[in-house]
Amino acid sequence: MEWNSTQHFWLVMLCFLVALIPRFVPLSFFRTRKIPKWFNEWMSYVPIALFTSLVVKDLVITSSYGLSVSGKAPELIASLIVFVIAYWTRSMALSVILGLGSVILLALII
Repeated sequence: MEWNSTQHFWLVMLCFLVALIPRFVPLSFFRTRKIPKWFNEWMSYVPIALFTSLVVKDLVITSSYGLSVSGKAPELIASLIVFVIAYWTRSMALSVILGLGSVILLALII
């Protein structure tokens, strides 16, 4: 199927709406309401939970949805290094930079 300019325009507009709605609806809902303290405390765990799920998935789940850590030595060692750095410094930037550096060095060594 060949797309014309009008179809491209409407595709971009629909993509815009799909990206806007999940951002605008909560913003408009909570603009006039006070957010409860328990909700803010609960939301503070969301980034940690998402990051942990991404890291664990990459480290231990194989492409056939099995569990395996074989062949993941550099990543496992680097994840431990990042955990220690993040715990001591509480700096995400430093953790990411040193984590990437340790993965690169460990991949070259191991």
